[in-house]
Amino acid sequence: MFNRLGPHRQTIFLIEPVNMPFRLLLRPDPDDLMLRALSYRGTPAHDARVSGRFLDLLRLIDAEEDGDALFFSRELIVDGNTEAIVSLRNALDDVDGSIAERVAGMFGPPGRLALSALRRAGERAHSTQRQEP
Repeated sequence: MFNRLGPHRQTIFLIEPVNMPFRLLLRPDPDDLMLRALSYRGTPAHDARVSGRFLDLLRLIDAEEDGDALFFSRELIVDGNTEAIVSLRNALDDVDGSIAERVAGMFGPPGRLALSALRRAGERAHSTQRQEP
């Protein structure tokens, strides 16, 4: 996956699930990997930003959702270095299995429990948005 990113491994991505109380800052450099959860206070320095509903972003990470369809339906907002965003998407498409499950598994049972809770919270938020007029 990292090789597919090429020169964009040093890129800092801001990932904003708009219906959750946090956002993520990612640098996918295998020599200096960074993944941080942040509050919405202030905007950290970043090169590229991706925003959308949590479940859409999670499904996009796990290649269960079509990024182009989300983008053209305006459910996914991208800005900044779009070439880096496309490279990240292509790299994620090459991964077999669930990246979210792998990352959660790195933290053992607490990580898997947290991912499960986040998915449930995302489902609730998604259901609430669909019910609004």
